[in-house]
Parts: sequence; C-alpha cells; structure tokens
Amino acid sequence: MGPDSTPAEILGQTCVIAMIGASPDPAKPSYGVMEYLLAQGYRVVPVRPGGGEVLGQAVVGSLAEIDGPIHMVDVFRNSDAAPGIAEEAVAVGAGALWLQPGCISDEASAIARGAGLAFVQDVCTRQVHRDQGVGPIGPPIS
Repeated sequence: MGPDSTPAEILGQTCVIAMIGASPDPAKPSYGVMEYLLAQGYRVVPVRPGGGEVLGQAVVGSLAEIDGPIHMVDVFRNSDAAPGIAEEAVAVGAGALWLQPGCISDEASAIARGAGLAFVQDVCTRQVHRDQGVGPIGPPIS
C-alpha cells in the first residue's frame, strides 16, 4: 500500500481501521459504516473523546492509544480537522488515510502522501467495499 493505491486496494490490504469520529448514535453515518466494516471482518477501533464503547468496541481518545499496527485511519470529521489527523496518522505509522464524503483537504493529502501513506478523500469506505467487490481482507501490511 502506498500513495498511488486505489481505494479498493487499500481496503483489500487493511485489517485494522482506526475510525476517527465514530459515533454511538445509530443515526450518524459513522455508526452505519462502522457496523458494516465490522460485519465484513475488519477490526475497527473507534477514536473519540470521552471513552465508552461503540458497537461493542472500546473507544480510545487518540491514535497513539491503539496497540499494534493501524492499517487505515478512516475520518468522520470536518475538513479543518484533517491536516492534524494526517499528522497523527503519519506519527503512528498508519498505512492509509481515508477522508469520508464531505471531508476534503489538500493539506492532509500533502502530509499523508508526502510520508508515503495511501490517501483517499470525499469517498465512503462502505460504498467502495460494496461497489468494487473487494474480496476478503488481505494479510496485515508491514
């Protein structure tokens, strides 16, 4: 996985997803996407302030609190937050940064791609997984 990876390639090489902005509210898009990704066999770690659980998964306050590799950081935040999240993703050695629909940031793209991360913006992970026929998740990336 690298800066030129397609969205389907990213999902095919991902096992662990850190979801920034995961919500315990079933009416929120992040809840539905997280529920879908969990059902597909991904490990999804919700990242949000306040602790607790989302869909039975323990919430962490930051990417740095996640034990083990983070293959993809999936962002449900506004565009203004994206550059800081990109810097965090680089700092923890994530493989990809994925900004959900409505989240667009040239600065986050430059940070992520400049550090060798795969990058996607303004696209839904669930939609790509469904539409692209992404197969079973691949082996963890190094």
